[in-house]
Amino acid sequence: MRGIELTPEHPTERLVDLGETAAEAGFDTVFASHHYNNRDPFAALTLLADRTDEIRLGPGITNPYETHPVTLASRVATLDELADGRAVFGVGPGDPSTLRNLGLGEQRGLRSVLESFEVARDLWDGERVDHEGTFTARDAGLNYEANRIPVYVGAEGPEMCRMAAKHADGLLFNGSHPDDLAWARERVEEGFEERVVGDEFDLAAYASVSVAEDEEAAREAARPPVAFIAAGAPQPVLDRHDIDADRAAAIGESISAGDFSKAFDRVSETMIEAFCIAGEPATVESRVRAVMNHADSLVVSAPLGPDLETAIRLTGDLCDRCSVT
Repeated sequence: MRGIELTPEHPTERLVDLGETAAEAGFDTVFASHHYNNRDPFAALTLLADRTDEIRLGPGITNPYETHPVTLASRVATLDELADGRAVFGVGPGDPSTLRNLGLGEQRGLRSVLESFEVARDLWDGERVDHEGTFTARDAGLNYEANRIPVYVGAEGPEMCRMAAKHADGLLFNGSHPDDLAWARERVEEGFEERVVGDEFDLAAYASVSVAEDEEAAREAARPPVAFIAAGAPQPVLDRHDIDADRAAAIGESISAGDFSKAFDRVSETMIEAFCIAGEPATVESRVRAVMNHADSLVVSAPLGPDLETAIRLTGDLCDRCSVT
């Protein structure tokens, strides 16, 4: 997979234009991120389904708390129908900073993610579902035929990585540093020993990338996504990169309070180095090559760069040079 994440912080028509640019630049999958305080990703994905013919489309990453998992399964199946079988289901535990705003922060967990996509698969297979667990469904079913849709779990913690390798089609590992991807590969291999569905699995580096001819501009553009990543990073990840946990927590508090400028100002150079591949094209290409020593595929995610169209074309070119397919 050569994927790209687009963030619905932009107007929907703008996001669709960027998706078309990504298709022209050689990307084969577009994920639209999902946070309540941005625009609805499914609206943009629906328009993009109509304007493209081959590129795969999906939420990346949605969560099973804001929308009931049965309803979410139907929304993804509807997208798949509109896109003639091109949907991908990216699901994970969600961003803790924004979920806290909705009183949902305590619901995050492995079990809810696993149950959500296992029930989705049953629904897509035409089954009626009774489920009692992290959510309830009674005699639930879809009143239309649906395809079995690839499931990618968004994760960075060890148990979630192992669960993805055991049950899902792929892992969208939230990491941009080769050390993190090497660690993720080890967790995937552990989970794969107990795999229960098929023989193929895709470990995708869901890597924050910021590229521009001006290295300083690229690193400055990295601050917003790095703030969100740092705020949600588990303690072992912070420890791996020698990042101050109190500083990361303060960033999360600022995000939850809506004080984004303060959150972004608290991002350190160490955080940028750990959580984003940022710089001019040669620097980014070198880091992508290092990450791909451990990953099967790549999804370049926000911010992409200070100029989005230029960044999409630059990342498409460097993926060609790095033989990312």
